[in-house]
Formats: sequence, C-alpha cells, structure tokens
Amino acid sequence: MLKVDRRLLVKVSQMYYIENMNQNEIASKFGINRTTVSKYLKKAMLAGIVQISVVNDLYESLETALEKKFGLKEVYIVPSSSDPGEVKNNLGKAGISYLKRIINDGDIVGFAWGTTIGALSNLASVEKCDVVNANMIPLVGGPENLDSEYHVNTIVYKVANAFKAKSHYLYAPAITGTIETKSAIMQDANCSKIVKLWDEVSITILGIGAPIRSSNLVWSGSLGKEYNDMLEDAGVVGDICSRFYDVDGNVVDTVLKDRTIAIDLEKLRNIKYSIGIASSPEKVPAIYGAMKGKFINVLISDEETAKLLIDFAD
Repeated sequence: MLKVDRRLLVKVSQMYYIENMNQNEIASKFGINRTTVSKYLKKAMLAGIVQISVVNDLYESLETALEKKFGLKEVYIVPSSSDPGEVKNNLGKAGISYLKRIINDGDIVGFAWGTTIGALSNLASVEKCDVVNANMIPLVGGPENLDSEYHVNTIVYKVANAFKAKSHYLYAPAITGTIETKSAIMQDANCSKIVKLWDEVSITILGIGAPIRSSNLVWSGSLGKEYNDMLEDAGVVGDICSRFYDVDGNVVDTVLKDRTIAIDLEKLRNIKYSIGIASSPEKVPAIYGAMKGKFINVLISDEETAKLLIDFAD
C-alpha cells in the first residue's frame, strides 16, 4: 500500500468529498498523477479518515485560508513550540516530505542558505529518498560568517546525496566587497554555469529573512549598523537569497544590488514550485511580503506564524 502522511490524506479527501474537486484537478494541484490520487482516497477510507465526513483534526482550515487568501499552490502547517530548535526540525521534516512528493527526473532544484534549510538538509541525510535524476544548485553565494553546516554548498551536497542526484556548487560570497569583485567572479566559468542554470530551475527551496531585526546575526555581522539603517529607511522587511523587498512584495534595490551574487527575485515568480520555509512572529511582515510579491507559491510554516499571517493580512 502506498505510504503517505496523514495530513495529505486529509487534504485530498477534503477536496474530493467535501469540495467536489475531481481527481484530475487534485492531481494537478499536488503535482501527482490521477492514479496516485485514487490510491490516496482508498488509503484514507481504510485509515478511517473518510467516514460520513472528512476527519479534519490537523491544520487544514488554516492552510486552506492562507492558500485562498494569497493564491498559493499549497500551505503546509506544522505544530508550534516554545523551543525554536523543535520548530526548525518540524519545518525541515515538512520541507523534505514535500520535496520527496513533487520532485521528478529532470528537475533542477535550487537552494538558499540558512538554519531552517540546513535543518531540511540534515533530515534529508537520514530520510529514505528515492533516486531521482535531477540537478541541485545554489541560488546565492554564501556569507563568510555563516556556520559551514548552513552554507548553501553544504545544503546542496547533503540533499543531492540523499536523492543520488547531481550537485553543483557556487564558489562565491553572497555579497562581494566591491562591484569590481562581483564583475570578476561573474566571469568565472563556475559562476557563469550556475547563473545559466538559474533560468532553468523548476523547484526552489527558500528561507525568508528579516534582515533588519536585531536577532538576525548573519546580516548584522556582515553589513553593520549603517547598512541596516539603510535597509530600514528603504522600507525593507524581508530578504530571499540576499535580495530585498518591502511589505507589499515590491523589490527594493539598494547599493548592495550590484555587489550581490544571487538569483533575481523576479525569476522566482515563474518557478513551478517556489517553496518558502519560515516561521516566527518577527518574520510575519517578511513572509507576508514574499507571498504578496509572488516570490513563493508554497509556504511551509508553523501554526502560530500562520495565525499571525491571517491577522496581518486583514
């Protein structure tokens, strides 16, 4: 019998039996085939989820509310916790579970750096993942003061190894010291190869940052107070791959733009699956801006953050 998590069985059953969606529509939404949908429905019946009505004991209503409000392909909510490490672990589990479901041969999967994406890569190393003929690449250079465990090249290596996929690495900082340095790096064969692959990415795994928050040690350590003040004055609330935007999802160009080695935010709007993984109350404006800007079309977050996002949007 097909193995699948209870949360997905609930959502598929809700759509089929309550929302009257047909199996082809459900298959298209989740990136699976019609036969798989049929198997999910049978498994849901055997598991007792489908009785007279769909058993909805998780976060389906909250997920659906966010999906409809922001036009997202899917929202995946995990439990909240007073332990930030536990939340990151929950998000990582959800992220690797989602990637295992949607990835196919021929995909090019792009990754950002950070602690949450790092948790996903660590879990990928111990998960049983099917072999996939895919390519995995960085979407941004790596900050110099970042722990190697959370560096984008480390993340790419771990996830690619889990899927027995091909990995590619970017040997460059996220933000260079000068415009001239960036220009020289961009002409390097390694960098130019990765940049070309950015045009072919089909799945992105993205962290969402709040760069002007005091808790963001990566940005405060990399840039200094004068740059943080500049970002705040420009209306920046969030960053994805070291690219900045405001609460309405507008890209904010700063003096750092011409020193940044990363995929452009505009490209993310055309990705088949652009998955944002983030939580915490202080990131609510950043996550909201990412959804408004259509930089992500899938959100993985926790219950507390999801409820705050609903309130923030009203």
